[in-house]
Amino acid sequence: MKKTQASILIIDDQEDIIFSAKILLKKHFEVIHTLTNPKNIIQILADNTIDVVLLDMNYRIGFEDGKEGLYFLKEIKKLSPKTSVILMTAFGKVETAVESLKSGAFDYVLKPWDNDKLLETVKKGVDESRKNQKKIKKDLGDQSYFIGKSSNIQKAYSLAEKVAKTDANVLILGENGTGKFVLAHYIHSQSNRKDSTFMHIDLGALNENIFESELFGYAKGAFTDAKTDTAGRLESAQNGTVFLDEIGNVPLHLQAKLLQVIQTKTVTRLGESKPRPLNLRFITATNLDLKAEVAKKLFREDLFYRINTMEIELPPLRERLEDKIPLAYFLLHKMMFKYEKDSVVFNQKALEQIEKHAWNGNIREMENRIERAIILCENNIITSTDLDLDFVTVYDEKTDDLPLSDIEKATIEKVLIKNDFNISKSAEELGLSRASLYRRIEKYNITTL
Repeated sequence: MKKTQASILIIDDQEDIIFSAKILLKKHFEVIHTLTNPKNIIQILADNTIDVVLLDMNYRIGFEDGKEGLYFLKEIKKLSPKTSVILMTAFGKVETAVESLKSGAFDYVLKPWDNDKLLETVKKGVDESRKNQKKIKKDLGDQSYFIGKSSNIQKAYSLAEKVAKTDANVLILGENGTGKFVLAHYIHSQSNRKDSTFMHIDLGALNENIFESELFGYAKGAFTDAKTDTAGRLESAQNGTVFLDEIGNVPLHLQAKLLQVIQTKTVTRLGESKPRPLNLRFITATNLDLKAEVAKKLFREDLFYRINTMEIELPPLRERLEDKIPLAYFLLHKMMFKYEKDSVVFNQKALEQIEKHAWNGNIREMENRIERAIILCENNIITSTDLDLDFVTVYDEKTDDLPLSDIEKATIEKVLIKNDFNISKSAEELGLSRASLYRRIEKYNITTL
């Protein structure tokens, strides 16, 4: 008889119960895990893909109220939503088991069980787990936004919701990688223009020689290669939202022309004199301190006040400590969908490293590391080596103005000295492989004595 490719976890504090269930189920399913202490559930779920959990409801002698079972049921569903949980209970406690179905249990079985009944229930649980996985993957494929629970990000998105229904100009501030594009798209998706175009224009990547023709369009014959009348990107977004990213990088002489367009809601193509009306909502973003740029005469004051009817600042990831792990799981599921992988998990050390790492590159850095890890990981388990983070120190304000390379070099030197230049110990503390550490030592010309 061919076994079903599934992983079953049996949790009970009685060894004879575990033995009996394992003997029965291992004939039908590929992998059987067992636990006598339910407190170890987190580690098991972090290190393995579990389709079905058989969970006893009581673990304290003299207590048979099922509260522990309900508690661990909720923990399992929180950590692994796709896993089917089947509760095991004595005949007299059926009412508690039925109540557990409302908390997310798939089913329950009575002890002592009928073997055929138990086997049938577990098989149905595996089928349900596979259905849940498909549903989760579909939902994740459509999910674009992770907000988080930290007060500063909640404040930013609360402002975004309030301003979304209006046509007020919004200026989004924040370091590189903090999610300015995502917030701009979120505002558009909550607005009355959500069914129209969302036009992202990276002004920092736009050569100033083609700035006007690209944004404003041109008439036939306006310049040598202007062979036909052509609408600019602003006109192409008519009735929608235009997101002008990196607005702080626009040269002064072009800022005046941009101000004219935003102020009058009209655009004049190169080679024409008649302005064309625009029905657009403008959202802008920058990682610069625009007030400081205005003070230095590098950014027009009138443009600054025109674009920031509402100003929203996104916090760096180092100030969102409680969001690090949930964000990592969000990005992991996003990459699972992208690469069509099932049930990839972080091991415990990887999670610890994610929590400790400074993430000076913010969300973009985390997404990059997780995408790399999901490609490299073995057996669908992401380790600290797969993440290959440069260093795991928490953010230090004294290093705020240093380049990342200088921070990394200083961190490596500090750890090497601490471990008497023991490469293995230092690599482990830094969360790197020995080969990765050697490459960095060579890169930064660090003397290892």
